[in-house]
Parts: sequence; C-alpha cells; structure tokens
Amino acid sequence: MTDDSFAAAVVAVLRALPAGHVVTYGEVAAEAGHPGAARAVGNVLRSVDDVPWWRVVASTGRVNPNAVAEATRRLRAEGVEVRGERVVSTR
Repeated sequence: MTDDSFAAAVVAVLRALPAGHVVTYGEVAAEAGHPGAARAVGNVLRSVDDVPWWRVVASTGRVNPNAVAEATRRLRAEGVEVRGERVVSTR
C-alpha cells in the first residue's frame, strides 16, 4: 500500500457517503480496505480538501474536536442529532 493509494481509497469512501450518514474513522479504514488504520484516516482528512470530514466521528460518536462548532452545524443541517459534542442519532 502506498500512502497515495490509501488516501485515494479513503477519499472514495467519503465521497460516496450520503448526507445525514455518519461513520467512524475505523469504519472508513475498513471500507477503504485497511481495517485497523483509523488513525491514518484522520491524517488523510487533515491533508485533503473537499471531502465531508464532518461525517466522520470517533468510535464514541464524538465529533471532530478541532472543529466542534462547524462539524455540529453541518451535521445538524443534514438531520443528524448532536448533543454534547456527540452524535446521538442520524435520520
């Protein structure tokens, strides 16, 4: 696996994710063909523009701690319930 192929796989997973759907970093890694690479998904999100980063949460449901307000706003606009910086339910 090259870093570019992993990043491309992560981007493809995220671009296919419909509005109102939320996934964990681990789920993105597994869907991209690299189970166990959850932290690497975070690295890709930091380096790639134009992907729905706000739809990716920690395994606890916590939204991105570096952009809580923005992630929460975007998720709520898509019909996702967020309480206390955690996703409670999706539509």
